[in-house]
Amino acid sequence: MLLFSLAGCGDLPRPFQGQPGATAMRLAQPPPARLAVPAPGNALLPDAASKQLADAVAKGLQDQEVPAVASDPRKGDWRLLVTAEAHAGSVIPVFTVENPKGEAQGKSEGKPVPVEAWAAAEPATLKQAATDAAPGIAALLTRIEAARQQSDPNSLLNRPARVDVVEVEGAPGDGNQALTKQMRDKLSKLGPVVQDTANGADFILEGHVRMVPEAGNQERVEIQWVLKNAAGDERGRIVQLNEVPAGSLNGYWGDVAVVVAQEASGGVRDALLTQTGRR
Repeated sequence: MLLFSLAGCGDLPRPFQGQPGATAMRLAQPPPARLAVPAPGNALLPDAASKQLADAVAKGLQDQEVPAVASDPRKGDWRLLVTAEAHAGSVIPVFTVENPKGEAQGKSEGKPVPVEAWAAAEPATLKQAATDAAPGIAALLTRIEAARQQSDPNSLLNRPARVDVVEVEGAPGDGNQALTKQMRDKLSKLGPVVQDTANGADFILEGHVRMVPEAGNQERVEIQWVLKNAAGDERGRIVQLNEVPAGSLNGYWGDVAVVVAQEASGGVRDALLTQTGRR
């Protein structure tokens, strides 16, 4: 009866309204494609030092959250070619990004290194050169990806994302059905194409509910909305926390489901905008 009254009386307490939870949103950035960093053959270094430089560059890019590997490229890999140019008593490392077809997409220069230090090829010198260059290479990769997305009419930058909102799990009463229905309705009004099948979906949205007994005849309601890509890798998480009288959600969720979905759908939309490069 309490839940029925919520729908008709705007001045009654509404759990979850304006309270997406202390954790709010934790968003993950999508990784770029694998980037192979082969040992350079034209970097003014002996073979052993060339391999050390490739290892250091790959490690520096990993620290920038780029999945780079020090190896020869495999089919489908992007690649980073390292060369070096002597100029006015210094050596300038040059990093060229190539797509899987071997077409140059852009270049980034590292900081100049004195010729003597470069020729000595001490591991510390090579590591420092790689560390200095990594942020510029990562920024170049971001610009290349942005340009690629903008030029592709079928990319998620140029069309709405298709989201499979699966049935919510773990809620008492009719919460699973009510939350699923309301999330599909609210999210579809924010731009994404909402569907009830994974077939053709770009993302999958899962809802999980957990009821935790609290003192004073209360229950803590924990709702997590987990956004995954089509491969099942997590890409965003919206967490909602609130307390309600124990047992009050064992029947109809009614207006509570409406407010939960209304608050959470905005967070899901923001996660989608981040993942599709629109934000």
